[in-house]
Amino acid sequence: MRDPRAVRCTYYLESEIDPEKAAAILAGEQSSGTFLPVPGESARIRERHAAHVVEVRQLGPRRPSLPSRRTPEKVQAALVTVEFPMENIGTDLATLQTTIAGNLFELGELYACRLQDLALPEDFIAAHPGPAYGIEGTRRLLGNAEGVMVGTIVKPNVGLSEDEYRQVIRELALASIDLIKDDELMTDPAYLPLERRVAIATEEIRAAEQVTGHPTMYAFNITGDLAGLRKRHDLVVEAGGRCVMLNIPIMGLPALAWLRSFAEVPIHGHRAGLAATMRSKALGVDYRVWQQLARLAGADQLHASGLGSKFYEPDAEVAANIRRLLEPLGQTATPLPVLSSGQNVTTPGPTFDAVGSTDLMMLAGGGVAAHPGGPGAGVRSLRLAWAAAVAGVPLGAAAHEKAQVGDESLLLAVQAFGKGA
Repeated sequence: MRDPRAVRCTYYLESEIDPEKAAAILAGEQSSGTFLPVPGESARIRERHAAHVVEVRQLGPRRPSLPSRRTPEKVQAALVTVEFPMENIGTDLATLQTTIAGNLFELGELYACRLQDLALPEDFIAAHPGPAYGIEGTRRLLGNAEGVMVGTIVKPNVGLSEDEYRQVIRELALASIDLIKDDELMTDPAYLPLERRVAIATEEIRAAEQVTGHPTMYAFNITGDLAGLRKRHDLVVEAGGRCVMLNIPIMGLPALAWLRSFAEVPIHGHRAGLAATMRSKALGVDYRVWQQLARLAGADQLHASGLGSKFYEPDAEVAANIRRLLEPLGQTATPLPVLSSGQNVTTPGPTFDAVGSTDLMMLAGGGVAAHPGGPGAGVRSLRLAWAAAVAGVPLGAAAHEKAQVGDESLLLAVQAFGKGA
């Protein structure tokens, strides 16, 4: 009897052959079939284990997006929905990835192959704990922080000496910032190893909290060899650290899931490397799919780029990805969307208009560190910009209103970053 629980995938395909035949080749390759009939592939096996093509929506002819063994002038594009019986996969994330996003990308008949969407059975979702902290847990560790949380990245991202690093952390912690994070490039270099960064940062943050009364979370990058992952996590926790960071596409979903199994602090999920499988609309995996897998594996905070960023995604796509992160996924906790890249006081307005939520964390590098009034004024300017966005007050009007009562932090930020705002 066939398992009624199905993993439902939607693919964008291009093929020289009929799209329905191309879809059948994909389904066979990723389940019970191969390119030729083989002994033992019985009717029982096909009925119970073969992937089923349930819909083919043809999109018409176009130039091929990807190279293959042949170079046709035109190919046929289609959106194809395929269902894989859950019995083939079980509840393992690595097996799921191999099934829905494995060898199919190499099929010579396909001149585009992109996994656009994913619908998982309830039983699959329920088998994974998901985020341990998510939005609410992060807020709780930050003293029940309200509104959009503001963070930053240590800059320069690499090359700082111990003394230089200490000074940067001191200034940021005294700015009453919510989160400081390592850059994704900063792991465990000999000139400033993780052990020393943990010792310095936790010391400076504790001292600053005695002055400001504001708790600050530091996301220490523990990306590195898998054998040492738990040791690096434990180093952070034993020193009183409140967060660890993992470059998820580099380490892989199984590494994230393993970290989730013993983590005692929130996991800040970076997406470095994700664009290699996401940027082309003809190949790879869409963010709407990847974020589901990263959530099930246990990321508490997930990078989603940012509106007006320096990266390639259009603002509408970024906004859609943020909204997807805020959608329910079974009974798992909702992760905290992390906005980064080119964020400053000009981006809260468009972001709130597009997303309609303050359950966000905005990371601003230059928007904090390069503020004319220093990091403290940079953090305050971002909070004021978000307050204006939520209240529907134009940024320039809010900046002048605050300046008239003696707070020029937002006005200075608008002048520095505003481009006419």
